[in-house]
Amino acid sequence: MSAVHEIEIRVRYQETDGQRRVHHANFLTYFEVGRTEMLRELGGITYREFEDAGLFLVVSEASCSYRMPADYDDLLTVRTRVEKAGGASLRHAYEIVRGGQIIATGATTVVCVDREGRVRRLPDWLRVG
Repeated sequence: MSAVHEIEIRVRYQETDGQRRVHHANFLTYFEVGRTEMLRELGGITYREFEDAGLFLVVSEASCSYRMPADYDDLLTVRTRVEKAGGASLRHAYEIVRGGQIIATGATTVVCVDREGRVRRLPDWLRVG
C-alpha cells in the first residue's frame, strides 16, 4: 500500500488563530480528511458506509511535526499513504505541502473496532498491498 493519495484543502478563516495562521490542532483534521478520502478511493465506499456496516476506525496514536506555518486562504495538498497494514490496524503517514514545499508531516495509527468497541480485523480490501 505504498500509493499516495492527494487532496487539496483551502485554509478557511475559522481554522486560524488571531494571526491568521492555521491553529496547530487543525493539521490533525487535515490528516483525517486525507485518511477518509483515501478510504473512499481504496474501497469505493465512504467512511459513513463503513460505520453503517458496524465498523469504526478509531485513532490510537497521532503525531505531527510542524516545519512552517500555514495561513488563511493558503491552498494545501495533503498527501496520505498507508505505511503499515496489520490485522486490525492501519498506520498512515502524511505530508502537508504548500507550493511544492513540505510544511508539516505526521502519522496516525487507527484500529478497527465494532459498535461495542471490540477490536475487529480490517476488511480484506483495506489490507491489500
